[in-house]
Amino acid sequence: MDKFFGLDAATLKDRDLEHLTSANDRVYLSIVESILQDNQIPYLVKDRGCGTLVKVVMGYSIFGADVFVLKDDLARASELMAQFPTDADNEDIEEE
Repeated sequence: MDKFFGLDAATLKDRDLEHLTSANDRVYLSIVESILQDNQIPYLVKDRGCGTLVKVVMGYSIFGADVFVLKDDLARASELMAQFPTDADNEDIEEE
C-alpha cells in the first residue's frame, strides 16, 4: 500500500489509478480486498459520499465504496475479479 501514500515513489498522480469495481456492501468489499491482498495487488478503497463519516459514527456505511488499482495492475486484477460472482450475477439467480 505504500505506493498510494508516496513512500515507495516521489509522487503518485491520480491518473495512475483505475477504477476496478464498486462494492455496495461490506461482504463483497471484503472479498475484493482479500483477492487483491492474496495476489499482492495494491489497492485503494474510497467510500462514496459521506460514507467515511458514517462509518466512524455507525461502524458501517450504506453508501458503498469504489476500489481502485494501479493502471499496471488493472488487467490482472480484472481477470481475478471475473472469476467471482457479482451482485448482477446474484440477481440473475434470484429471477430463475
